[in-house]
Amino acid sequence: MTILTTVRLFALSLALLFLTPTVGLDRDASAQAPNLEAAKREGKVVIYGTVVPQIMSLIEKGFEAKYAIKVEYWRADATKVVERALTEWRAGRPGFDVVTGARGALLLLKEENVFSKYIAPSTEGFPAKFKDKDGQLTSWRVTPVGVLYNTELVKSAELPRSLDDLLDSKWQGKIGMPDPSRHASTAQFLWNLEKIKDEKWMDFVKALARQKPYLMESYSSVPTAIIRGESLLGISYVQYVVQQPGPIGYVPMDKYFTDPSDISVSAKAANPNAAKLFIEYICSSEGQKKIAGTGEFVLSPGVYPPAKEAEKVARNMVFMDNPTADQLKKLQSDFRPIFLGQ
Repeated sequence: MTILTTVRLFALSLALLFLTPTVGLDRDASAQAPNLEAAKREGKVVIYGTVVPQIMSLIEKGFEAKYAIKVEYWRADATKVVERALTEWRAGRPGFDVVTGARGALLLLKEENVFSKYIAPSTEGFPAKFKDKDGQLTSWRVTPVGVLYNTELVKSAELPRSLDDLLDSKWQGKIGMPDPSRHASTAQFLWNLEKIKDEKWMDFVKALARQKPYLMESYSSVPTAIIRGESLLGISYVQYVVQQPGPIGYVPMDKYFTDPSDISVSAKAANPNAAKLFIEYICSSEGQKKIAGTGEFVLSPGVYPPAKEAEKVARNMVFMDNPTADQLKKLQSDFRPIFLGQ
């Protein structure tokens, strides 16, 4: 080998050495375990999510007390979280380290390569069916959707026993639900009715719209309307029965559509170690028990919320499919004239 050839090979090796880290630097580096000292130097973690404030506040306090790292949390419904995160990402100025929300919403962000790979060690015992094969989405709870009702204004004998019973004329104008033309998770819920109603699912959707439901911004708005008596019934998350003080219960059913809530690290996180440490905490035994105590259905085996017949709800969950971005856009467009007449 000539001296010139040796020099060229050495130069090529140097070039490859410096090129390799820049190709997917954020994504590969974020796949490593969190460094506690580095996380403390970062000092904070910025989270965008859909978790209601009273629950996230409890998680924040536990995390901050354990690690002395500040949590900055911005909350909105799933649609707004995705819109803000995507807008910032595409502009090259993502302000978030972590995003948490329903899987369908986070899949829309995953399609844009927003997230890095991180598999929290504390999730090892979680059911395999919830785990993302790419390691970018970490499930930490599930959110069963049910029919909630005002326990003072609706007698037990009057309760609907199935979704079909919502179509009874006595419930016209008395049902609360998020607007499926704007709320992604409700559009997903209605679309998944095909699992149990086959080709007649859209007939049910149209009949539900003819009941003139009180349309709201998100699932979290529904229990408040029920407690105030603005709606007698509502389609929302079962966990709100525990989390919202007032005369509210849920209707026992043989099936509950549900979706995992995921949490992910931004591929361009300003505070990647604090972000991964937060995910590790929320999935830890300590974090999962704390979260379940608030009424949430978590993924740690054998840990249930203090809701009536919580284990039965868990056994009767039917997991929803997730529409693609294009499918969701079409669904919401189709639902607009059905529910709003526009």
